[in-house]
Order: sequence, then structure tokens, then C-alpha cells
Amino acid sequence: MPEQAHSENLKSAPAEENEAVEDQASLLDWLIVLAKHKRLVFGIPFFAAIAAGVVAVVWPNTYTGTTRILPPQQSASAASALLTQLGALGGLAGAAAGGALGGRSELYAGMLRSRTVADNLNARFELAKVYNEDYISETRKRLGKETTIASGRDGIITIEVDDRDPKRAADLANGYVDELMKLTKVLAVTEASQRRLFFERQLLQAKDSLTAAEIVARQGLQKGGIAQVDAQGRSMIEVTARLRAQISVKEVQIGSMRTFAAEGNPELQRTQQELEALRRELARVEGSSSIAAVGRAETSGGSGLDTLGRLRDVKYYEFLYELLAKQYELAKIDEAKDATLIQVLDKAIEPDRRSRPRRALIVLLSTLVALLLGVIVAFIREAITENSSDPQQAERLRSIRTYLAWRQ
Repeated sequence: MPEQAHSENLKSAPAEENEAVEDQASLLDWLIVLAKHKRLVFGIPFFAAIAAGVVAVVWPNTYTGTTRILPPQQSASAASALLTQLGALGGLAGAAAGGALGGRSELYAGMLRSRTVADNLNARFELAKVYNEDYISETRKRLGKETTIASGRDGIITIEVDDRDPKRAADLANGYVDELMKLTKVLAVTEASQRRLFFERQLLQAKDSLTAAEIVARQGLQKGGIAQVDAQGRSMIEVTARLRAQISVKEVQIGSMRTFAAEGNPELQRTQQELEALRRELARVEGSSSIAAVGRAETSGGSGLDTLGRLRDVKYYEFLYELLAKQYELAKIDEAKDATLIQVLDKAIEPDRRSRPRRALIVLLSTLVALLLGVIVAFIREAITENSSDPQQAERLRSIRTYLAWRQ
């Protein structure tokens, strides 16, 4: 057995030596081919480097204006109140706050990419002439290609604008911030702004309704109907109108709270309980006063019921307008507290160095690609030369040339 193993080792040793010799031979063959075609291998990269250098020098410089902004954040008081309501889940809510922050940044980044902002910048800087475009749509696309808007996980939005003029690059980057500030003034993008806008509309509707009710009541006064209602009836009408107005405002508050609060929210439940209490009080007051009021209205003439209705409408809209005005003022205060200002962390300044072209990188990459191409061409030429000496391979090469020819 030892002799058999020794003989097998003797057989395997020459085989390994032969493989090593073949590897060295193949490596030498490659080096021979490269040396044979050295002018091709080194000539192509040399001329490619010269051409790339000329192109890099002639290529116009591009400058990048960069600005970084912090969009409006959620109100601290609102966030702390939410965490207090969640109780033990406050830690989870705090972890989710980062996601909400990123979502708000994406919202403002989308506003920066809007067509309104692009068209305003086009009109402000006359970009159609700068980009030599005939159509606004093409100018808008070109501006989008030259602009990079990115929102980080920290909530900071970075705006980068490329331009051949360094001053215009910085002005365009800052122009994006200016246009975003103008856009936020006409759009309700925060919760406080939406609440303020909602109460503003409700207030205008209540004002119009109050004006209409006063006109109708004035017409009744000219006919002498309102004088027939005694002091007690007017007092009951005033109490009823005030309760109805309070109920309407509570319903509006609950409707607005349902957009951001769940059914188990303590503040929402408290408001619902107040609404139910007001409704019970209104039912009690109307039940105790309706019979007496109707009796007095009937004894005062056929227009008594109409008089009560007109007076009730006027008082209702007066109290409704008063309560909505208070809610509107509170919403304006909340909007002022809600950090609606866009904070500019880094204002774009005129860049003192170009961002493109990177001439050294262009020359280096072009040289490496040309070197690889030269090596490939050298081996292809060597293979063609070797195959041409073989009649069978030469016939195949002629067939390839024939099939590749445009005209057969």
C-alpha cells in the first residue's frame, strides 16, 4: 500500500507542474500579443486622453447654488397634549413623530416641485431666454432637470440648482424658498391654518344669514309685529337662541375634532357630553316656554307666530356670529403659535467653485475606457491574423465579411 500511494504522488506531481507551465505560457502569450500591438494598446488611450482633455476644457462650467430649509413643524403644545392623552403609549407616539416629520417635509418638497413654483420662477428670472426654449412646458422640464430637491430623515429640505452663472444659481435656489413662502400664505397646509380657514368660512356664512334675518325682521317691524311681543317672550326667545347657537358651535367643534382625534379621545368625549347637556337644556326651555309663547302670539294677532320666528332667527344668528367670531380669533392665535414660518438654515450664496465638469475625472475615465478598448482590439486583430493563416478559418472569416457587408 505505501508503494502504491508513492506511485500515485509521482504521477500527480508532473500533472500539477504541467498546469503551472501552461498558465505561465498563456500569460506570456498575452504579454506577447500586447507587446506586438503596443502602438494600438497605448496609442488609443493617449489620443483619447488628449481628446477628453480638450472636451473638458471647452465644456462650460456649471455652478450649483444650495440652500437648506426647515419646514414648519407641528405645534409643541398640540404634540404634548396628544402624548398626554395617549398615556402609556406616549413612547410609541414619540417614535412615530419622526415619521410625521418626514411626511411634512415631503409635503413641502412636493410644493417646491409644483408647476406653480416653476412658472413663477420662469417669469421672475426669464428662464425661457436663459435656456433658449420656445415653450413654457420645455422651460419647466429644463428647470426640473437642473434642480434637485431632497428631504432628509431629519426633516431638513435641501434645494440645489445648477446654472452656468454662479449668481443666478444662488438666486434660483433662494427663489424657490421665496415662492414656497408665498404659496404657504394662500394654502392652508397646517392644522391650525385649516381650522382658521374653516371658521372664517363659517363666520362669513353666519354674517350673511344674520343680515338676511335682520332684513326680514325690519320688514316685520315696519308692520308693527315685533311690538306685540312682551318682555318675557323676548327673554325666552333670547335664551333659546343662545342655546341653539351654542349647540351649533359645539357640533362644528366636534366635526373638526373628528379629523384628528379618535372616538376615545378625552377632549372629544368631554365636548360630546357638553353638547348633550346643551340639547337637554334646550329641550327643557322650549318645553316650558313654547305653550305660553304660542298663546301670547295667538292672542296678539295672526302675525304673532311670524314675529316670534323672525325674532328667534335674528337672536340665533347674532349669538352664532358672536360665538364663531370667538372661535375664529382663537384659531388665528393657534395659527400664530403653530410655527408657520419657514426657517432658512443655509441661504444660498454665490458659489466660488464649479461643480461640473470634473475635468480630471473625465480624462481618467476616458483613458481607462480607451485602454480597455485598445486591449480588446489588439486581441481581436491577433485572432484575425492567426485565423487568416489557416485556410479553413480564412474561409469562415470571408463568410463573416460577406454577411456583414451592406450589399451582398
